[in-house]
Amino acid sequence: MTEFSSADDRSLLELLETAAERALDDAGLLTGAIDSVHVGNMAAEAFVERSGLANALAGSLGTTGASAHRIENTSASGASAFLDAVDAVRAGRADVALVVGGEKMSTADTATATEVISRITHEDEYAQGITLPSFGGLAADRYLREHDATREDLARVAVKNHANAATNEYAQFRKRIDVDDVLDSPTVASPLRLYDCCPTGDGAAAVVITSEEFDGLAADGGDLSGASGSVEIAACEGAVGTHAVADRPDPLEIECVREAGAAAYDAADVTPDAVDVACIHDAFSILEWLETEELGLAPRGEAWKLTRDGETEIDGSLPTNPGGGLKARGHPLGATGVSQVVELVWQLRGDAPAERQVDDPTTGIAVNVAGFGNNSICTILEAGQ
Repeated sequence: MTEFSSADDRSLLELLETAAERALDDAGLLTGAIDSVHVGNMAAEAFVERSGLANALAGSLGTTGASAHRIENTSASGASAFLDAVDAVRAGRADVALVVGGEKMSTADTATATEVISRITHEDEYAQGITLPSFGGLAADRYLREHDATREDLARVAVKNHANAATNEYAQFRKRIDVDDVLDSPTVASPLRLYDCCPTGDGAAAVVITSEEFDGLAADGGDLSGASGSVEIAACEGAVGTHAVADRPDPLEIECVREAGAAAYDAADVTPDAVDVACIHDAFSILEWLETEELGLAPRGEAWKLTRDGETEIDGSLPTNPGGGLKARGHPLGATGVSQVVELVWQLRGDAPAERQVDDPTTGIAVNVAGFGNNSICTILEAGQ
């Protein structure tokens, strides 16, 4: 990864290059090994007036002859690029796939950024002036009214994720906060306040996917089959949900997360009980609870209990967002889904800093969501043998 920040002096292409080079270095691979390049990016044309990112990245890396293309799926663009790369390896079209997700949002003024992100919603909702924070506020209000969770419990989601980010050198916000800080921050969409919402920013993340059979073009000329530190992709599945939130039978249900999760569990042949660490798309604090429930990691209406009891903290039974999540690590749109995978890889390899390293995890899950539940990508990773 690159460090996620409110503003990075580098261009979007330079951010992508940096993340890609770090991933290749970590894997011990030469650029000549890459068969395909998959770039996740939502809105380069709007934010930096740039197109052709995949071709430019492939050219700068020297991967002549590899296939290359860009994937756009709003705020799930990163995980969608990852799924695209997984499918390329599954189909035998690539033995080595490079996935890079990134966004540079700081170049746009507030009005432009707001307009770009607002366009994620259904056209009828957009016409009525409804925004993603509006959906978050409505969902949080209903959840707190229907269940026994308190506003303080919801604030603890942000407190926990900020604490995790405090020891993450790549996080945008490395500042610890407390419940009062959350409750005293400016209202964004009642009952959500500023510290309940993720920031915009700049950043990139990258991973290398190889087939089990691949064993060539290591940087040191060695055999990479069965390399130490490898992590297995047990499943990566996607699902589309009802686009217009008003058309959903229950606004607290995010069917695309439930369907993608179910497909991933089936493909990996595991149950939610097997999950040791989770990276949840917490663009708003309430989404950590809703998505945890949709993934079967908590009964419906009870995810708040995990937060109150400390079970989602690093030393809890279900460590959630150990890197800080979107809330504190940051949310450069195209980078987020890939950064979740990077965090799981670090956790499963035992490479995270001691302060936020989960104790001996073997199975991790990540969910990256487009819009307010329009589309989701769920990935399950397992520690290498």
